[in-house]
Amino acid sequence: MNTPARRSQPSKSGGGRATGSGGGGPRKTGAGSGGGRQPAPYGGRSPGKSGGASKRGGSGNGGPSGNSGTSGNSAKPTAAKPDWRDYDPFADPNEEGVRLQKVLAQAGVGSRRVSEDLIAAGRVEVNGEVVRHQGMRVDPETAVIRVDGMRISTAEGIVHFAFNKPVGVVSAMDDPDRPNLGDYVRGRNERLFHIGRLDVDTEGLILLTNDGELAHRLAHPSYEIRKVYRAQIYGTVPKDLGRRLREGVDLEDGLARVDHFRLLDSVGRNALVEITIHEGRNRIVRRIMEAVGLPVRGLVRTKFGPISLGDQKPERMRPLNKEEVGAVYKSVGL
Repeated sequence: MNTPARRSQPSKSGGGRATGSGGGGPRKTGAGSGGGRQPAPYGGRSPGKSGGASKRGGSGNGGPSGNSGTSGNSAKPTAAKPDWRDYDPFADPNEEGVRLQKVLAQAGVGSRRVSEDLIAAGRVEVNGEVVRHQGMRVDPETAVIRVDGMRISTAEGIVHFAFNKPVGVVSAMDDPDRPNLGDYVRGRNERLFHIGRLDVDTEGLILLTNDGELAHRLAHPSYEIRKVYRAQIYGTVPKDLGRRLREGVDLEDGLARVDHFRLLDSVGRNALVEITIHEGRNRIVRRIMEAVGLPVRGLVRTKFGPISLGDQKPERMRPLNKEEVGAVYKSVGL
């Protein structure tokens, strides 16, 4: 009995016979043996996705060397795509300097968030121009930055101090024989300038800074920085004394005027008065009062420009706060 011949089963890969050598019916990209891709003919196009012509007939998607492209040479590496998270729409093309909000935070204006809010509100100026975007970079050493019109000190290492000079101390940073201002700042690295000389017998406020331009302007008479003194005097204070002092008193080196005079207290022939003057001549308050017959027994400077002595004790030195620093710079146009 003859057994009927078995029909060949279709391959699971489709199209071809299990016993055949073919890998199925024609594919859209061309027929191949054993299910593989036929190499492109010499000079022809590979059926790969990238498709380019090959000098050696290799596929554009990977010839014998494994390189892709339309030629046998290796393709140039593609630059990495920038991450969108690094994109700053407000970035200044000049990458030098420090971001403005960071400079403000370091100057003590507030946190970076607070500084950003100040910038967005148009309350910050850089070199006379209002800034409203967050990406601006500045040089803290040279930029003139103001918040609400007040100058902010941003240069690294700049310091400002208020010192209550006691009686008996010379208004100098060095003296070989007598106590002086330098004795109170020994060990500091900055070269400090003192502003507003006081005679040895006078107590009160002296400013110290290493900002040379600021020191120069505060001391220069053209800026007419006002100083306030409290003087203990001996004698009866005439009612018209304030008017006489404002009109001017003749001294050996010229006429001297006060800006303001006020009687604070009087007991018998002892009085406490307040004198405001922008003159800077040596011992000017003592000389004026002696000229009107009211010698000074004790003298304290309580204010220099916008800075007040307050309840600061003699021999004490304190750093100026940012509001005081801004007010000092503003007083001399910086």
